[in-house]
Parts: sequence; C-alpha cells; structure tokens
Amino acid sequence: MRTIDALLTDSPLFHGLSKDDLAMVAGCGSNVQFKAGTYLFHEGDPSDQFYLIRHGTVGLELASPERGRVMFATLGAGELLGWSWLVPPYRKGCDARAVDLVRATAFDGACIRKKCDEDPRLGYELLKRVSRVVGERLTATRLQLLDVYGRRA
Repeated sequence: MRTIDALLTDSPLFHGLSKDDLAMVAGCGSNVQFKAGTYLFHEGDPSDQFYLIRHGTVGLELASPERGRVMFATLGAGELLGWSWLVPPYRKGCDARAVDLVRATAFDGACIRKKCDEDPRLGYELLKRVSRVVGERLTATRLQLLDVYGRRA
C-alpha cells in the first residue's frame, strides 16, 4: 500500500512539489471510497474538503427546474474535485455524484489553508495550481455553452 505523499507524486496537480511540501499536503489527506450513485457533496454544503480522484468518474450536477438534475461535467482519475475550499465563503457550487466506484484522496480544506497561512510560499504554489484547474474548467464550460447556445438563428 502506497502512502498519500507517494500517491500525490502521480498527480499533475502536485507534480514538482518538494518532498517536504508533499508531506505537508499529505498530512491533511485521507483515502476515501464512494459507491456508484453516492453523492460526495451537494450545492451549498460547506466546502471543507476537496478530492484528488485516483479511480473512477465523478459527475458534476446542477438542479434545473425544467430538466431536473443535469450533469454538466465529469471528472476522472488524476483530476481535482473541488476548489471552493480555497475561496470564501467556502461553499460548494454544485453537486458531485460518483458515476461508478470512486477512490480518491480527500483533503481537509481548513488544514491545507492553515498550512498555506503558515508557509505563504506553499500557499502561492497551491493557489497557482488550483487556479490553473479553475481556468481550464471555465474555458471548457465556455466552449460547452458555445456549442449549446452558439447556433445562428
């Protein structure tokens, strides 16, 4: 069985962090598992955790009055699930549901924020990495909206 800091070295999100930084981040993590159909969190929940998906697929969903639950994105192995732990008011912006069996490393957001406050260099490094993920997701969402609504009349 591999340690959490060893698992983090496989992730593009944490690639290149020093062993000391990896150990600090890993100290806030624990391995978790979710059965297919299980909700990891719901929109509006406190954002006290984020996840690094190691296996399986997680669907991101929103509730629509006309269409019910709508899955607007899926995340898989190696991807970050959740970034609102980093930004006040620390609330989830959507629902996340395991599409199939999911194995992930869950990180305590308050623990990571505390370590970032104590080590601003680490905080800045994690902020750059998470911001890159947020930017990529916003671009993907924009392209998806163009595909759905960008048709000429």
